[in-house]
Amino acid sequence: MNTDNYYTILGVSEDATQDDIKKAYRKLAKENHPDKGGDEEIFKNISIAYDAIGNEESRKKYDFERKNPFSGIKGQYGEAFRSTFRNMHRGHESQEHRVHTKTITVDITVLDSFLTKEKQFEFNRKIKCEPCGGKGGERQTCQICSGQGQVIQQMGSGMFIQIVSMMCNNCSGRGYTLVNKCNECLGNGTKNETKKVEVKIPHGIDNGQFLRMKGVGDFNEGLYGDLIIKVNLQNENDFDKYDNNLVYNKYFNINDFNEESFEVPHPDGTMKVNFPKNIDTSKPLRVKGKGFKYNGVGDLFINQYLKYEKL
Repeated sequence: MNTDNYYTILGVSEDATQDDIKKAYRKLAKENHPDKGGDEEIFKNISIAYDAIGNEESRKKYDFERKNPFSGIKGQYGEAFRSTFRNMHRGHESQEHRVHTKTITVDITVLDSFLTKEKQFEFNRKIKCEPCGGKGGERQTCQICSGQGQVIQQMGSGMFIQIVSMMCNNCSGRGYTLVNKCNECLGNGTKNETKKVEVKIPHGIDNGQFLRMKGVGDFNEGLYGDLIIKVNLQNENDFDKYDNNLVYNKYFNINDFNEESFEVPHPDGTMKVNFPKNIDTSKPLRVKGKGFKYNGVGDLFINQYLKYEKL
């Protein structure tokens, strides 16, 4: 009996269903049981084979490792290659469980950041196709990569062997092929949707920072990923932001400097600011404690710009 292939031992094809494998095992075990005069070695091989491919998880592992091109290499080099192969397999599994994300960029103003406003955004995302349950149709485990989505190849020989993990071209890295595609989504498993979300802007959020919303991203492989919102901070009503300081660009005419004070439309409420005795428009005026309140308390800086028309 060929003991190199567990499918051959059980007399089933490599694409047999789990039910077919179970039926074949029961028949052979009954025929070859030592208590009924069967060969003990044959019965042992049958049991080992069924332990390896009798359930879906162990079968997948067996199929994947059976295609390991380094299984026949002996000694320390063979073990090193097999260890690398196993690490690649584990790395692939960890990537499968990593939550996927969708990133959008949104415009948020300086005053939104200061006042922690509620903002509503629209974006396009992929949702689950209901007729096929997001599967795209009837799936069949890829026969080339045994459902792993990648294949391992050996390049070179002797001491100069390179191990290369490559995406399986037969299934495009998905681990399965579609037998009958869904007519609704044409095999994609998803449809397009315009989604509205409402977000409360954290106080002091800055340009280039991110917000994460769990479970409202694209649908992919059975679950909805996270939405990542990248902030594009913009000035508003002559207000800017610098670190935790609020910056206001104030424009004066020549007569304004004869007054004692001027007003600033601060987001906490209009405030009156007195002119200094000596006015120097090259330097900003500073009002302590009127900036953003995170990482300490920032200040309000007022840039003075003069607009003057000659008669």
